[in-house]
Amino acid sequence: MGEYLLSIWRARHFWLSLVAMDLQTRYRRSVLGIGWSLLQPIVLTVILYSVFHPMFQVENYALKVLAGLVCWNFITSVTLQGSHCFLVAEGYIRQHPSPLAIYPLRAALGGMVHFLLALLVVLGATWLLCGFHNPLALLSLIPAVFLVFLLGWGVAVLAGVFNVLFRDTEHLLQVAFQLLFYATPIIYPPDLLQTHRLGWLTYLNPFTAFIHLIREPILDGQCPAFATFAAAGCTVMLLLGASALVLQRLQRRLIFLL
Repeated sequence: MGEYLLSIWRARHFWLSLVAMDLQTRYRRSVLGIGWSLLQPIVLTVILYSVFHPMFQVENYALKVLAGLVCWNFITSVTLQGSHCFLVAEGYIRQHPSPLAIYPLRAALGGMVHFLLALLVVLGATWLLCGFHNPLALLSLIPAVFLVFLLGWGVAVLAGVFNVLFRDTEHLLQVAFQLLFYATPIIYPPDLLQTHRLGWLTYLNPFTAFIHLIREPILDGQCPAFATFAAAGCTVMLLLGASALVLQRLQRRLIFLL
C-alpha cells in the first residue's frame, strides 16, 4: 500500500494537470465561470428557506441548509463524476500503466475545489449574518474537510469500478441519492425524525456525521463530538479499505472491461 501511494504521488503532475484541464474545459467561455457551482446551492437555499422555514422555525435555518447542501453536493457530484472516471480515462489507461486510483482522485480533487469555494461562501455568510460564536472551533474544519475529501475519493473509486462492471450504476446512484437526500438532515432538524420514530434513519445514514462536521463549528460555535469524528472516520476507513481491495483485484483486468 505504501508503494502504491508513493506511485500516485510520483504521478502528481499528471493528475494535477487533469484536474486543471477539467476545470478549464468546464468553464471555458462561461460568463460566471466557476460561480455557477456556487449559484445552485444558493438559489436552492432561498427556495427551501421560503418553503420550510415557517414550518420548522429553526434558528439560522438558511445557513444550516446552505452548509448541508454544500456538503451534500460534493458527495453526489464526486460520486456521479467518479462513476465515469475510468471510462473517460480509457485512452490514458491504455497508453500508460499508471495507478488506477489517480482517475477517481481526479474527480475528488475537482469536486474539492468547488466544495472549498462554497465553504468560503458559507463562512462569509455566517460572519455577516450572525458572526462566529467561537472562532477557535473553526480549526476543527481542517480534519473535517480532509475526511470529506477521503470520503469523496473512496466513493469515486467504488462508483467508477461498479460502473465499468455494470453500466447502469450511474442511473441507480441518481435514484439512490434522491432517496438519501430526504433521509439526511439537510432541510429539517436532526431531532425531527425522533418524534416520528424514524430517528434510526439519521443514525444509519453514513453521511449525517459529515454534515455535522461542517455545520457545528461554523453555526454552533463548537467542535464536533468525538463520536461524530469517529463515525465519519470509520465510514472513510471502510470505504477506502473496500476501494483498495477492489483496485487490487481489478488493477490488471480493468482495461479489458472498458
